[in-house]
Amino acid sequence: MKTLLDKIKNHTIYKKVINRETVSYGIFGILTTIVNFISYEGLYRLGTPNLTANWMAWVIAVTFAYIVNKWSVFRSRSSTINAELAKMGKFYGARLVSLGVEQLGMFVFVEKLGIYRWLIKGALSIIVIIINYIFSKLYIFKK
Repeated sequence: MKTLLDKIKNHTIYKKVINRETVSYGIFGILTTIVNFISYEGLYRLGTPNLTANWMAWVIAVTFAYIVNKWSVFRSRSSTINAELAKMGKFYGARLVSLGVEQLGMFVFVEKLGIYRWLIKGALSIIVIIINYIFSKLYIFKK
């Protein structure tokens, strides 16, 4: 007789949601967020204005994310340099959308409303990770 856990593990939705790709994306998403947060805080403490520190940290984190997503999460390989450059362009272009969401949120909630920057940056990170996964899965690294 199958246990409830066995039934859940064999369910189609479970298999689509919990798999090597989504788990590794979550792990590397957390690591990318840490890279982003450390870069942001370091730049901010060096006297870089809030929004400038945020986009500079974004560049560092997105570069890290591209490398780990390409090789470890989506296991994507390109046959030519042009194909790789196209994929890289899609990756950074799609990430500009999530940067826009984050910058707008930081501007409105931190700069204008004065809410504690780490609270807002943390909340926005969850939204950004979801947006980025959707773009990566459906647009950039699609099989």
